[in-house]
Parts: sequence; structure tokens; C-alpha cells
Amino acid sequence: MTTHVTTPDLFAAELPEPRTEVICPGAVILRHFALPQEAALLECIAAVTEQAPFRQMQTPGGHTMSVAMSCCGGWGWVTDRAGYRYQATDPQTGQPWPDMPASFRRLAESAAAAAGYANFQPDACLINRYQPGAKMGLHQDKDEQDFDQPIVSVSLGVPATFQFGGPRRSERPLNTVLTSGDVVVWGGEARRYYHGVLRLKAGQHPLTGENRYNLTFRRAR
Repeated sequence: MTTHVTTPDLFAAELPEPRTEVICPGAVILRHFALPQEAALLECIAAVTEQAPFRQMQTPGGHTMSVAMSCCGGWGWVTDRAGYRYQATDPQTGQPWPDMPASFRRLAESAAAAAGYANFQPDACLINRYQPGAKMGLHQDKDEQDFDQPIVSVSLGVPATFQFGGPRRSERPLNTVLTSGDVVVWGGEARRYYHGVLRLKAGQHPLTGENRYNLTFRRAR
């Protein structure tokens, strides 16, 4: 039996060329940046969510989020009737959140550096799963204690329309389609800008089916 092996060089040659798009001062899209690691990242997501299963959390107002979520790292972001916050344990299991995979950390650090933010040290990774119809309304990331470090957001799976606005919710956001492997990094002046994801349209991805996954890396504490 003859085994055909695709060499790393040949596989790399088939991937789209990475490029950087500036959204506004302090915010960029690193197109295709994580694409070479796509399959490995999805395997890590499966391992993390086996320990801390996806769940649809409730907002303080009692609304059930359409996006399913899990976390890994020293801190996890949660929402319930008590409010939005970070905590070191999974409220569903009572156990510490799973460790952040080394590949996650390396990706977040290298993406931040490529965007001009050296020495990023994430201690929280939110893992969001979008299915058709799920969305994330415009919001600010403001539950962290360290606003000097950026946000790094990795898209995997079905394409989605990302919205990036300004310091006020009333400002009209820029809409841009993110495909699997795209990474958005924002910090500095843009760190507290409003952003969100429009309702996910039906689609298919060879590795994720109808799902889109998003990894959001933050320095929470």
C-alpha cells in the first residue's frame, strides 16, 4: 500500500497569503493568521469543552444568550442574575476552568505582537460557539482590570459578519466578514470600542459543520 504524505511546505503553499487590514487606529484584522493551526485549535476546543461544556448563559436581565460559551485559563467570564464578572471556577461544575492550551497562548501572544502589542499575557480565553441564528450585540469589553493589554479574537469555522464601532454605542459600526483563521486585535485607544457579531447565516465548513467558533483572549486580572 502506498501512503501519500502532504509535506508541510506543500500544504503551506496552498494557504492564502496572510495580510493585515487596519480597521481604525489601534485595531487590525490579521487575515488568515491562524489558518495553518485551524485543525489543531479545534481539537483543543473539543478537549477544553469536554471538561467545561458549552452552555448558554443568562444576562443579569434574564435574557438567555444565543451564543454558547465556555472558558479556559486562570479566569473565566460569566454572566447570570448576579451580573457580569470573571471568576476562577466554572459555576456549572464548581471546578477551576481548564488550563489554557499552550497553542492558544502562543497564538494570542504572536497575534498581539504582529498587531504591535508586545508582551501580551492573556489569563482568560472565552470560547464562543455560534450556530445559525446566534449573534452577539454591540458591547464593550470592560470587566477586565488591565486595559493596557489588547483583546485578541480568533475566528474558526463558518464566516460571520463582525461589527466594530467606536467609543459610543450610537456610532455606526464598520461591518466586515471574518473567515476561518482571521484574527482581530484591538487595544490602545480602541480597547473599549463597541463591537459585536451579526446573526450567523446558515453555512457549512469542512471541519466545523454549521458552527462558528471564536476564541477571545484577554488579560482579566
